Amino acid sequence: MPPTPLLPPATPPDPRPLLSPTARIWLDASAARIADRPTAIRALFPAARRCCGQASLDEHWTTDEAVRAALLTALPLRGQALADEVAGLYRHGDPAEQRAILRSLQLLPAADQDPFRALALTLVREALRGNDTSVVEAALGPYTAAHLPVGEFRQAVLKCVFLDIPLSRVTGVDLRADEELARMLADFAHERIAAGRDVPQDIWPLVRPHHDIADTLAVRARTLAPTRPEAATRALTALGAVVPLEEES
Repeated sequence: MPPTPLLPPATPPDPRPLLSPTARIWLDASAARIADRPTAIRALFPAARRCCGQASLDEHWTTDEAVRAALLTALPLRGQALADEVAGLYRHGDPAEQRAILRSLQLLPAADQDPFRALALTLVREALRGNDTSVVEAALGPYTAAHLPVGEFRQAVLKCVFLDIPLSRVTGVDLRADEELARMLADFAHERIAAGRDVPQDIWPLVRPHHDIADTLAVRARTLAPTRPEAATRALTALGAVVPLEEES
């Protein structure tokens, strides 16, 4: 069974206020064409950036992504037909087109046993296996927060930490974080301290609530103090467990 949805579906901002009159006409005409002939999306979807630009709408969406989301939702398809069409767009698309599809997954209709549900998770998994940080980030939106199995979600969060993707960009991380994820992040933090490197600040709010894990990490950090004093002190401070290291000898 998929995890219980944790977040309401997120919709992109309306791109029309930032579009020129010509671009608004293009968007409305394109959506109508797709509603009448779904295969028209194969030519129109790649053209969105050229016709509508790529201005920023908010911290997640650009105009071309929001326009592409509108084109996807214009598709009068369900089930396997929708899955096949979206799969083709994704596999033949460039990273910008792939990001738009990943950000739009929660907007498209899919019941629990729907073929599109299986495709959506397949696309998310493909994106998470790659190293394009913009595509990985796009994959970690509301659809993934609601449907990706817990073990895979933990691995995705850890991958973001390795790729320096801020965890604030991972939808639902505060709601889905659990003790096992805290343990994984603590192990990562220990490795960074042992290497004398900084630990990303956004992992601490996920580790600190689990007191046994945080306390164990603090002990491990103190054992590294003789060789990695600066890294150990920073970690202990972040954990709220700092003790002057020279007094611990």
